[in-house]
Amino acid sequence: MTDVIQDAAQLDAYEAYREARRRFVTGAQGNLALVNTEWITGDPSVGQSAFGVPGLWFALPEGESGLRLEASAAEGISVDGELVDGSVRVYGQDSERASGVRFSTTVTGFVIASEEGTYALRVWDAKSESNRDFGSIDAFDFDPAWVVTAAFTPIEGGRAIGVEHLKDNGVPRERVVPAEITFEKDGVAHALTAFEDNGNLLLVFSDATSGDTTYGVGRFMKLVPDARQNDTGPGTVTLDFNRAYLPPCAFSYHFNCPMPPRENRLTIAIEAGEKNVLNAEGTLLH
Repeated sequence: MTDVIQDAAQLDAYEAYREARRRFVTGAQGNLALVNTEWITGDPSVGQSAFGVPGLWFALPEGESGLRLEASAAEGISVDGELVDGSVRVYGQDSERASGVRFSTTVTGFVIASEEGTYALRVWDAKSESNRDFGSIDAFDFDPAWVVTAAFTPIEGGRAIGVEHLKDNGVPRERVVPAEITFEKDGVAHALTAFEDNGNLLLVFSDATSGDTTYGVGRFMKLVPDARQNDTGPGTVTLDFNRAYLPPCAFSYHFNCPMPPRENRLTIAIEAGEKNVLNAEGTLLH
């Protein structure tokens, strides 16, 4: 009876997670709503237009967060709730006072930073074509067999690896791996690499289903090591592959997602988690 209750609780939690994912990707600034990422670089005295939205956008001097916006009141742009009529600084997401931009009732934006210190305007449209055509996120049925306890062994000082991104032309970005993650499935040992990403621990992987029954680039999973884990001794981390989710680039071409490191390209078929993004007719959205 205890196992039945536990399985029912897991299934309920999984269904709630699936609904939360649907709400997230269809939100006003969800994955489906991203319609442009416009990098504003060069001479800070030269304004640039951003596709699909009004205003002139200027880079700031090196070391300063964000962009400068010039617009008239007639263009209807507000920054942090204030109508812009002249010039205003739009702080980036790397700032403690990150700015929010609104262009209309459905179109919003904010400014992101690159690792090189350049900035881009990201534009979101709650009524984007992708949001309009979206049907569902296809996913495997919940399978408790894919909830795996793995060993989590910290690496003193971390280990740097190069991670390629879809739009970086093969140029890797350095990421820090804080620990070795190993697990056994059906008598076979596996080792995975999860790296630090914006304060989280992110696992980017592909498997034998990638490009067949699941999204070809791979899938993501956020990891939270056991709270009893310390900085020097081994601990555990739960790998719930039922919560493996599609990267943002599966929903919008305007994202630049990391690709699975070589050690995370598994040869086994992980038949759990999200598969693909479908349109209202039940075929692939992109």
